[in-house]
Amino acid sequence: MQQTPPLSPQAIWETMTGFQRSEAFKAAVELDVFTNVGADGATADELAAACACAPRGIRILCDALTVMGFLAKRENRYSLTDQSAAFLDRRSPMFIGSAVEFMMSPVQKRGFEDLANAVRQGGSTVTDHGSLEPESPMWESFAHSMVGLMIPSAEMIADRLGFDRERPLRVLDLAAGHGIFGITIARRYPHAEIYPLDWANVLPAAVENAAKFGVGDRCHPIAGSAFEVDFGGDYDVVLATNFLHHFDPPTNETLLRKIHRALKPDGRLMTLEFIPNEDRVSPAPAALFGLVMLAATPAGDAYTLAELKQMLEAAGFKQNEYFPLDPTPQQLVVSTKQ
Repeated sequence: MQQTPPLSPQAIWETMTGFQRSEAFKAAVELDVFTNVGADGATADELAAACACAPRGIRILCDALTVMGFLAKRENRYSLTDQSAAFLDRRSPMFIGSAVEFMMSPVQKRGFEDLANAVRQGGSTVTDHGSLEPESPMWESFAHSMVGLMIPSAEMIADRLGFDRERPLRVLDLAAGHGIFGITIARRYPHAEIYPLDWANVLPAAVENAAKFGVGDRCHPIAGSAFEVDFGGDYDVVLATNFLHHFDPPTNETLLRKIHRALKPDGRLMTLEFIPNEDRVSPAPAALFGLVMLAATPAGDAYTLAELKQMLEAAGFKQNEYFPLDPTPQQLVVSTKQ
């Protein structure tokens, strides 16, 4: 007879103490622990000197990081795991540790500190300098800290364009932030002109990154709100990356109609989102993103593919093709006018 496993509160304990793990991770990135461990490893005393920290503090932090799987420890020496070497050492081209500056900022966490009331009223209780406020400083932080995390998705979006590499392209990058999505297309397509659109206080990051990646002469910034500014037309590509989830469906349909009018007849809209399955509880990263939108926005959500298609079709996009972007947690919808 098969025995039922004994009940355990382990998952409850780990959830209640989860903030301890995330704050330990954030501290390690801020102190450059992973970079200072480096390829050769280090003892606690060596790390304390390199990080300008107390030996006791570094020892306790690194032991915790070892328990969490970000470091390995042999005798009294710490070393990087393969994952940490790839993504958390600042010398790695795949470094994404800077994302903690945005994702774990006080502004990002405020909505979760009053989540019960957000649930009661069905939207964020944060009203000042929130995610949808014009010229919000939080988007400057986003633009400067999230590039590394978005490069894999940007590369896969460029893979899906399907245009002849020598074709001249006009590419509108809505809410461009760091601008890496348009920049990646410009690097692939030598005759592409990119038009990053964002608030005036955010656009310098996209302009700086375009110059850094060698496409600054083909970058034409547009300042303002995607809903309000005249961003012109005759575009071959419009990029709507991590944008629609901030708004309710009627608001999105208004913007999508504007995008539809701005595209050439054979133009393409590339929509990057966290798209949960119809059950809304899988896959986990996309399903959990709805909670982020509840905490941070008045009416945003993680929309299912059916919901996105309904909005797109209402705006005139008749062909909408879905692509998972594994191993990233996001998905892509490629839409055409005809």
